[in-house]
Amino acid sequence: MYYEWRHIVTFEETNLVGNVYYANHVRWQGRCREMFLKDHAESVLQMFQEDLVMVTTKVSCEYFNELFAFDHVLIKMQAGSVTESRITMLFDYFRQQGDKEELIAKGEQQIACMLRNGLPTPIPQVLRDALNAYIHTL
Repeated sequence: MYYEWRHIVTFEETNLVGNVYYANHVRWQGRCREMFLKDHAESVLQMFQEDLVMVTTKVSCEYFNELFAFDHVLIKMQAGSVTESRITMLFDYFRQQGDKEELIAKGEQQIACMLRNGLPTPIPQVLRDALNAYIHTL
């Protein structure tokens, strides 16, 4: 099962050539991850006001095709691995045209749950429970 986030590309996300600037794919990973929290583990957002931080420790994106202004993008996210304090999220980017989906890119992001003092802390149970429905299986 995937968590899905949809986006329409705007001109501000393109470069002089007219295609989407590569760094936007990473921004979209962050936005997808944040919307997952809002939709499935909203109480974690309150924990950010207290002592919890989520630090991105690794990010990557492999590009297969270009996107352009006003393309409809569907990002499908799954949890890759979940350890005591780290989560690896997997992202598949699709261009949607009608009922067709074209794979455009694949990404990965690892986050670590930490306290503001820099010490690792376990993933909050509410987030762990929310991720269980989205664990990547082969």
